[in-house]
Amino acid sequence: MKKRLEWALLAAGKAVVAATLAAVLTQAAPARAERTVAMLSSFAANMAVGAHTTVPMGYFQFCTQNPADCGMHTGRGGKVALTEADFAQLHQVNDDINRRIEPMTDLDHYGEIERWTYPDDGYGDCEDYVLLKRRTLIGLGWPADTLLVTVVRDRKGDGHAVLTVVTDRGDLVLDNQEAAIVLWHETGYRFVKRQAQDDTDNWVSLGDVLAPYSVGRN
Repeated sequence: MKKRLEWALLAAGKAVVAATLAAVLTQAAPARAERTVAMLSSFAANMAVGAHTTVPMGYFQFCTQNPADCGMHTGRGGKVALTEADFAQLHQVNDDINRRIEPMTDLDHYGEIERWTYPDDGYGDCEDYVLLKRRTLIGLGWPADTLLVTVVRDRKGDGHAVLTVVTDRGDLVLDNQEAAIVLWHETGYRFVKRQAQDDTDNWVSLGDVLAPYSVGRN
């Protein structure tokens, strides 16, 4: 029931924004309406990406060790036409991996500060969850250029990684710290950079944009 409600809210998202804009334009003072429209526009369903930026060293080392899972140069950047069945599959993958993998820092796991890898032994940190979710969804037929490893700052300001799924309903976030799948601007995170859609070996800046809303932890 909770997942169906999440889908219903996501499906209604564009209509809600349109209704909000209409209300602002017809009822508010001109100056206030202009400020509100600008605020809503700044938190679009799909993130605006910036210039190319540095590739995380952990990702570079991961690609050196797993070349078959890198080097995806699509030359384009699409969006998944999200259906309720797709959304349910995202939930299934997210829930399954979050449940199966036990959190463990790289320092405790490998004696290294940072190592990006698949959590094949059942333990991993945030990047490892993301890489496994990405590989799993690609195996299920999801386009690789819509599944982007993304670096953020969490609510405490600490570095964190999530999987961004680019859809026609907005950029969705799969997170090992949250059961819910939400739009990027509902996470409360600051978005730093992510893989480029046209060449996932390159990375683009997200401008360290602060998502304005938070969701409760489960």
